[in-house]
Amino acid sequence: MNHDADPITATRRWLERAVIGLNLCPFAKAVHVKDQVRYVLSEATTADALLQELAEELAWLAETDPRVVDTTLLVHPHVLQDFGDYNDFLDQADAAVDALGLEGEIQVASFHPGYRFAGTDPDDPGNLTNRSPYPMLHLLREASIDRAVAAYPDPDVIVDRNIATMERLGAAGYHALLAPDDP
Repeated sequence: MNHDADPITATRRWLERAVIGLNLCPFAKAVHVKDQVRYVLSEATTADALLQELAEELAWLAETDPRVVDTTLLVHPHVLQDFGDYNDFLDQADAAVDALGLEGEIQVASFHPGYRFAGTDPDDPGNLTNRSPYPMLHLLREASIDRAVAAYPDPDVIVDRNIATMERLGAAGYHALLAPDDP
């Protein structure tokens, strides 16, 4: 799905067209329009280097006023391309949150071009809900999540609605949605 040489451009397009445009996350639009999403391009080529960058971003986000930056997308195109390796790394990401004393404050959500929910076939349309153009770690403030969920009438319907959206759109439609515009 890597349509761009610039991973940040592809990630912004994904956020705007898929996450917000398809309403996969009804909470994303507010932080996007307020320019409170931080995009960080990792140059890491090893899991250890990515873990160090993740720890730095977690600390940075924890110290930053949420009115300035509410969430961070740490895009890492040079490491953890294999979804199995990426999925295994998520335990280390959670351990970094704990080691920094940020449990209950910040959580890491996962997005990957090969994302696959446990027990699903690789081509299951539901997997598209967490497929991004490049591997990324999404750092979310738990207070923001709590406020958004409290304001949403029935957050439990989001997952089912997203799967239905992806089933209607299909993989070809999803990939077309994320393709760069013709010059």
